Amino acid sequence: MADKTAQTIYIDADPRTVMDVIADIGSYPQWVSEYKETEVIESDDAGYPLVARLVLDAAVLKDTMVLAYEWPADRKSVRWSLVSSSLLRALDGAYTLQPKGSGTDVTYELSVDLMIPMIGLLKRKAERRLTDTALKDLKKWVEA
Repeated sequence: MADKTAQTIYIDADPRTVMDVIADIGSYPQWVSEYKETEVIESDDAGYPLVARLVLDAAVLKDTMVLAYEWPADRKSVRWSLVSSSLLRALDGAYTLQPKGSGTDVTYELSVDLMIPMIGLLKRKAERRLTDTALKDLKKWVEA
């Protein structure tokens, strides 16, 4: 992922609990304020999503995206990339989980390329807003 935004947050839960929430894409509209609708299209044998459709309604971006997911065997990270979208040329993201004390440091990386031209500074601001909101929503949901 070249030219990306990355942020980290501490969540007071073990990595497996955090990853279980991240992997439950169907529940995103319950706790991710920007996702209005989600649908897992294809899953692997263990039930982890491989392809999903997400309806995003953020102040900076409104779109329906189809994303493809990669789940390493250790389940300490997940990566996704764009399959289709009406507004995006590319979207690459990742969550990486690192045990820390009794909890987990969660790093969210995001790189977005829009079909319409956008000043780099505004694009980075939008990426930071999306990563910041997603991490805060994840922390609030997992720790509740």
